[in-house]
Amino acid sequence: MNIMFCRAKKYPTGVLSQHAYNTKYHILVKLMCMMLYRFIRRGRIMTDRSKVIFGNIISESVWRKAESSKQKNIRKYGDDSDADYGVSIRENPCLFEPLGVCDIRVGEGSGGLPFDREKGLIVGNIRMGFGHYRIAAAISSAAHALGYTPYWMDLNSFPDTTCTKVISAQNELYSLGSRISQKSRLFNKLIWEPLNYEGFRQLTYNASDQKNAELMAPVFRNIPKDIPVIGTHVWPSQAALHAGMRYVVNAIPDNWPMALHLAEGSVHTVQTHQSYLGYRILNGMQGKNILEPMPPESLVYTGHYIDHELLTDLAGDCNRRIERKKSKKPMRFLLTIGGAGAQRELFAAVIRYLMPAIKKKKAVLYINVGDYGQVWEELCAQIKDLQGVSRTYFNEWQKTVSFADEAMREEVYGVHAFCHSNIFEAVYCTNLLMRSCDVLVTKPGELAYYPVPKLFLKRIGGHEKWGAIHSAEMGDGTLECEDVLHTLQMIKLLLCEDDLLIQMCEQIKVNHTIGLYDGAYNVVKLAMKMRQNDQIT
Repeated sequence: MNIMFCRAKKYPTGVLSQHAYNTKYHILVKLMCMMLYRFIRRGRIMTDRSKVIFGNIISESVWRKAESSKQKNIRKYGDDSDADYGVSIRENPCLFEPLGVCDIRVGEGSGGLPFDREKGLIVGNIRMGFGHYRIAAAISSAAHALGYTPYWMDLNSFPDTTCTKVISAQNELYSLGSRISQKSRLFNKLIWEPLNYEGFRQLTYNASDQKNAELMAPVFRNIPKDIPVIGTHVWPSQAALHAGMRYVVNAIPDNWPMALHLAEGSVHTVQTHQSYLGYRILNGMQGKNILEPMPPESLVYTGHYIDHELLTDLAGDCNRRIERKKSKKPMRFLLTIGGAGAQRELFAAVIRYLMPAIKKKKAVLYINVGDYGQVWEELCAQIKDLQGVSRTYFNEWQKTVSFADEAMREEVYGVHAFCHSNIFEAVYCTNLLMRSCDVLVTKPGELAYYPVPKLFLKRIGGHEKWGAIHSAEMGDGTLECEDVLHTLQMIKLLLCEDDLLIQMCEQIKVNHTIGLYDGAYNVVKLAMKMRQNDQIT
């Protein structure tokens, strides 16, 4: 059903003739149309979300291409639209104790814990790199701190479903592209950067995604429809809407507005004001065409999505960094390998440069290689003496937790390397180490928004550069260092000068007072308020 909406009058046009509105029954007709509009917005009447996106008509040829993409995936991965998957709830082995997180398991039978219909909150996510898991952990942390029960629902973890098969194939392609982009300048310039910057920006891409997300809806079939859902990737948000979930918040991760992240029918949240303006007018999402804007009720600025644990003593953490700097104590650098496993060559250059300072006890290095154990082996093979000055924490979670705790109170020296095959431990390890480090060395992805001084490596994908720009403007991170020499120049400045680190720490404290890092709390409150308001009305 194609319906065009009139923003000013708030009722559908094109469904009834103008003549009908001019009759003596026009008031009744208008009320009926307003009710129809409301039900469609809430997802209670299914529409083809690939044909009209926020009032912008998608061409028939684009729609046919989107439908063709869906049919291609059905041929490759099957169609389980009629499947009746059992749902069970289990305590998450890594995140239940600190964050109260329980896993929703689909297709593994029924049973386990019951759904908390009053305080339950589903955090929909996917394993695609580490970024969406990290944002999901921040949302879960905030929900737990606010007294709610976070349910972790990873749509890429149900191997018998069409949903997971489609997402896994996309994840493999994205990881491969990320790694190739770091090795081939030509591939990066001609394919990867344009795809991540302009390709994902177009409404045509969203039309295709919406079609394929229809294949993901069956995993929500046996989940209570009145439990709020927060998607930390657009696919869980889209799938939840297609499945009839009533209260969906779509937590957009990037600072570069892209149609990729649209899930009409949800409330979209953004971390920056620049992103808000870009999404509000769907800027550049159909070339130079002026598009119908997103309605204000569909878009909310929240601030950065940050874990509760990182905010409990943020000023104290910054003051400890300043004190270490003024006292000439070893400067602590935290290097993180992302979920795509890219940038290892750049990491090797950074480690090699820091080795003399580490041996002289002027620098300390934390290295989290995530779940990529082979990366550590490659680094040791490339860098002389690295293994000799290193202490490893490989699949030793309690040992990792103990070190992170000790580093908050005691002096540390040398290199400390972390690797965990458990994906939750691999991601959350960085969170544990972040509080005691002085500088986080990372690409400008999801970590660009975290309240810790940051040195930005070269981006992976054009959309990420806007994360570094935002951080530099907020004063809590460097400019993006686009090559090895500029990266090493920034490390030297941080090591040898006092002003850069101290300025970042002071600005983080200021940012905290104005609520810049309260986004995760705000997203959770928004999701729960959607249900509360609906119950009242």
